Amino acid sequence: LEHDANVAPWLALAERGVVIKRIPLRPEDVALDLRDVEALFSRRTRLLAVGYASNAFGTVNDVAFLTALAHAHGALVFVDAVHYGPHGPIDVGALGCDLLACSAYKFFGPHLGILYGRKEILDQLPVSHVRPAGDTAPEKWETGTKNHEALAALLGTISYLSSLSDSGLRRDALHHAMKRIQDYEQLLTRRLVLGLASLPRVRIFGITDPADLQRRVPTVSFLINGLDPHEGARRLAERGICSWAGNHYAVEPLQRLRVAATQRVGLVHYNTESEIDRFLEAVTEISG
Repeated sequence: LEHDANVAPWLALAERGVVIKRIPLRPEDVALDLRDVEALFSRRTRLLAVGYASNAFGTVNDVAFLTALAHAHGALVFVDAVHYGPHGPIDVGALGCDLLACSAYKFFGPHLGILYGRKEILDQLPVSHVRPAGDTAPEKWETGTKNHEALAALLGTISYLSSLSDSGLRRDALHHAMKRIQDYEQLLTRRLVLGLASLPRVRIFGITDPADLQRRVPTVSFLINGLDPHEGARRLAERGICSWAGNHYAVEPLQRLRVAATQRVGLVHYNTESEIDRFLEAVTEISG
């Protein structure tokens, strides 16, 4: 179900003899099939790498469950939270993960990679770095002079997001803000998914059950029958609506679904229900 950034690096290790196992994908709702997932683990399992939310299909994975399962088998857990970042609060304590990565550009900030890790793990893992950085975290994980201008922009981004909270200047204002964003985006998700599902010539990938929509973020991949996705994106652009077309770096799941490309549309907290309605009208027009 992963973005290729959470696939290709691990596949590169396979060339050195590392065994890679995949959690199966359920094509009907583009979610991980967890029925027999425990059978994939053994005493030799070292790491579980899993995405928090799919950037192509919006699926939110049960990271806490998978983390507990991996830890029960003695494995570490790395979480790719890049796409989940703008859509809800991230509590690494509640997830229990060992490592988690995201990027500020996804939540309205600069192109700046962010890595969380338990200190004992970061201190233990080897990493290539300049010798003056030392051998303890976090300095050993930096490459030298930090990207100070991006860090300053990140502070501005956090300040902006925190301002969306209704909790004033409390220390947990950012968490409150992200929870408000999540709650509001659930309303948008419902309107978007159910609206697209009502169109006869549109195929939606991912979760569409109204009772289960809390398990996705407002990112939707779809196809219009008889229309190339790139042409569909061009026609939406002519109507003033920005969307994507392609594999969205989700190479593995698209291969599993036997689809070369999809159209994709995504919403965030500043979008409105009226914008969704305008989008649905445009899709109706271009789908004939």
